[in-house]
Amino acid sequence: MILSCQNISKAFHEKCILKNVSFHIEDYDKAAIVGINGAGKTTLLKMITGDLEADEGTVALSREKSLGYLAQHQSLDSTNTIYDELLSVKQGLIQLESRIRETELKMKSASPTELEKLMESYSLLTHQFESGGGYSYRSELTGVLKGLGFAEQDFSKPISTLSGGQKTRVALGRLLLLKPDLIILDEPTNHLDMSSITWLETYLLNYKGAVIIVSHDRYFLDRTVNKVIEIDQTRATVFQGSYSDYAHKKEILRAAQLKAYMNQQQEIRHQEAVIARLKSFNREKSVRRAESREKMLKKTELLEKPAESHSDMHITLAPKCISGNDVLYTENLSKSFDALHLFSHIGFRLQRGEHVALIGDNGTGKTTILKMINGLLEPDEGTIRIGSNVHIGYYDQEHHVLHMEKTLFEEISDDYPSLSNTEIRSTLAAFLFTGEDVFKRIGDLSGGERGRVSLAKLMLSEANLLILDEPTNHLDILSKEILEDALNHYTGTVLYVSHDRYFINRTASRILELSGKGLTSYLGSYDYYMEKKQELAQTAAETPESNAAAPPEKESASKLDWKEQKELQARLRKRENELKRIEDRIEHLENRDAELDTLMSQPDVCTNVARLQELSLEKETISEELTELMERWEALGAEE
Repeated sequence: MILSCQNISKAFHEKCILKNVSFHIEDYDKAAIVGINGAGKTTLLKMITGDLEADEGTVALSREKSLGYLAQHQSLDSTNTIYDELLSVKQGLIQLESRIRETELKMKSASPTELEKLMESYSLLTHQFESGGGYSYRSELTGVLKGLGFAEQDFSKPISTLSGGQKTRVALGRLLLLKPDLIILDEPTNHLDMSSITWLETYLLNYKGAVIIVSHDRYFLDRTVNKVIEIDQTRATVFQGSYSDYAHKKEILRAAQLKAYMNQQQEIRHQEAVIARLKSFNREKSVRRAESREKMLKKTELLEKPAESHSDMHITLAPKCISGNDVLYTENLSKSFDALHLFSHIGFRLQRGEHVALIGDNGTGKTTILKMINGLLEPDEGTIRIGSNVHIGYYDQEHHVLHMEKTLFEEISDDYPSLSNTEIRSTLAAFLFTGEDVFKRIGDLSGGERGRVSLAKLMLSEANLLILDEPTNHLDILSKEILEDALNHYTGTVLYVSHDRYFINRTASRILELSGKGLTSYLGSYDYYMEKKQELAQTAAETPESNAAAPPEKESASKLDWKEQKELQARLRKRENELKRIEDRIEHLENRDAELDTLMSQPDVCTNVARLQELSLEKETISEELTELMERWEALGAEE
């Protein structure tokens, strides 16, 4: 065991944040700490690292074990370049290397007696150098920097010129190279693109020490952790397994807790009714029995009602009108900013009802494409055509659509003057802004709160084409799930940019990947996209000669066989519609069959032979149709 936390409690200004929190981390554990925003996750990390004192309980790190912590926000202040900053971690090896060179020089002119001592020293130094990774530390350093998204030309950039996100990546690189026995990471994927996140997953899976992660990236957690510590209503519960295992077990546990709570409440009501009835008899014996039951009832340890599986945030997205089938058409789009070239001659189409994720590495131009569609930027070349009867709703990750000087109430009322005060307050309450919150300035809100205001405006817009730029940034896991459910029930068209692979997996029916090669379309979820990418990579690896001989081909979604894609989508929609129709018909027939059973048991029917025969014949017909429907339903299910 590397870390033990026993009965930790912490309160701020008499508000209890954590109470009797206990868990332990084994030497090679990869553990996640999850919970809604404000649950106390970062507070718990600070107590583990010693930056905060627990009010009660103990935090114990095993003797001679080292700990490294990556905070969510970094203020890295250094005059070093990126490369030199990470190289400073290997200062011990650099000094060893210097001593080895010095010893080699001395050995050239040493006497036989001195040479023997120098040889012993040289052997010891080279052994230390080799066991410490001295022959590979520079390649390891380069691998970490490239894995975290830094190109070789970035290595010489001074730390002082970097953005906050870049500094966080440098700090993460330093921490990984230090290789402490326990790494603690607070939202490590916030400033990483997809390829860097994938690299970090692999690194952590192969890491020889223990890892604790706080993250809202469910896909990342699913691939890296074997233990989940949930902070909920000040308490901690430990679940073994991946994030998906935790989510499944949590739902089962919550259902059991809710059932136990409902059963207890029913029993309490029953006992109260019995007590009231006994007292109403107004006899000494009955009163004593009532008093005895009251005493037993008071001794009952009341169960708490489990929290709702979703938070109180309510999102309903519904288009005001139906657009034409062709929602958006783009062709030959090109864009550069001075010397920075983003993309050339790309294009794609959106059909009504599609939910499309636009993905790619940072800096490829994804947000630029969304801004061009919204008319906020002009393409250098190319065509953008919006379909008939299309109304766009735009969610901007930087929240430029919000007015920083306005209050929340003014932000809604100015854009939707027809809404009454009550309607505006109800809308804001659905996004957790109640009471005096509605008079806060937009500029004073956190990133997550601004995100919720933007979502509220999006809900009111009643648009039939939603364009979303990183909609899950700053949302906790419960809020993400609510947004996912809202998008999955949305009948309009959606185009969004996101690095949240779990979110993409749940909401996208098609993926557009933007890269240096162009824009490539993949029909299906993120898992399908990854599977297809691996197949293509494997095929390319197996046929190197043909690949080398063939000229590079620019892959563009606009040049793919669009007719074939539409036919496939039509077949998928037809299958889903038929499944829904069959399921509705099965439910109707099963309900009718139950009604017939009830009818046939009634006294006036069971004695009427003609009526019984009529109902029996109907039951036989229902049974035959149900058999046929179930066979067709199973066949459609097998086509997945």
